[in-house]
Amino acid sequence: MPRYPIPFNLPYQPAKAASLIGEAFANRQVSGAGKFTRQAESMLQSICTTGSCLLTTSCTHALEMAAILLGVDSSSEVIMPSFTFVSTANAFVLRGAKPVFVDIRPDTLNIDETQIEQRITKNTCAIVVVHYGGVACEMERIRDIALRHKVPIVEDNAHGLFGSFHESPLGSLGSLATLSFHETKNVSCGEGGALLINDTRFLEAAKIVREKGTNRSEFAEGKVEKYNWVGLGSSYVPSEILAAFLVAALEDAPKTQMSRHHAWQRYKEELTPWAQRNGVQLPIIPPSSSHPAHLFYLLFPNRVLRDHAIVHLKERGILSVFHYLPLEQSPMALALDLKNPPCPVSTRVSDTILRLPLYNEMPDESINTVVQAVTEIRL
Repeated sequence: MPRYPIPFNLPYQPAKAASLIGEAFANRQVSGAGKFTRQAESMLQSICTTGSCLLTTSCTHALEMAAILLGVDSSSEVIMPSFTFVSTANAFVLRGAKPVFVDIRPDTLNIDETQIEQRITKNTCAIVVVHYGGVACEMERIRDIALRHKVPIVEDNAHGLFGSFHESPLGSLGSLATLSFHETKNVSCGEGGALLINDTRFLEAAKIVREKGTNRSEFAEGKVEKYNWVGLGSSYVPSEILAAFLVAALEDAPKTQMSRHHAWQRYKEELTPWAQRNGVQLPIIPPSSSHPAHLFYLLFPNRVLRDHAIVHLKERGILSVFHYLPLEQSPMALALDLKNPPCPVSTRVSDTILRLPLYNEMPDESINTVVQAVTEIRL
């Protein structure tokens, strides 16, 4: 049971999950790359209008695959936002690359596209964009920069399934993109991810990387008599049990997305007057972006007021949380001696952000309680 009457997140249990998992056992295949893996990949290809999709054990592992596919090594630099989860950087640092952290925009909290070009060098091997909250980065400008400098884009789309930029699905805008199906995401199988491949040059190599560096996929397709070690890779294939759970969650997505948008929109409409009176910033959605209602946040004038709000909500049985600590200030970044320029917007947002409870099929009664508690806060 949740520790709080209103938890920050409540993992969703798809109605058909148990029966599909039972079917996976009945099929006598619970290891990966079976019927449900193929079905989930097909569903995701349709949603993201992507060339190919490979399920992985996590979004982190999908990012690690991207680093291998891009040939990242100790001479490489990878541009990314400072305000992101550690996996965005770790996947490339594991291959020896140097992360180059860029500050974020104060409106969308996405990477500031005006700062990217000045950080490009002859060693830049990728630009990694993170669609924060599923709100699209300024991809038109970023794609133009990437094209002129011949640098591939990787979309860390952990938040952004069902989001879009000028009606193009997030995940379809870079050479490679990654998805997350962690239990905190809109669509979840507990732990899981996917690599979306929009540049077909990477597809065959990606299959090898996912299959522990072997050409096992060719063996499964009957193209070779036996498979062998042919390149770099690791064990990135999820089990059929997770894939079956994911299929059930994807089938429920139209319903669960409606419930999330309902909660998100109520927060936006009912908290706007209070936020305007108190100098609190609510999420900003540009006209170019359609978002998936992944998260809803408040940006307070300072850290003291933010921390006061967290305590206030806890006293009323509501768990609210902050988010990322800027990576350029992390102990690991300092150990790497990156000499990164300050990212003041990332620092301010990290100090002042508060995320409200938002999950699939969140009851109206719980939304009412959160709204009432927030509007009681006096700044």
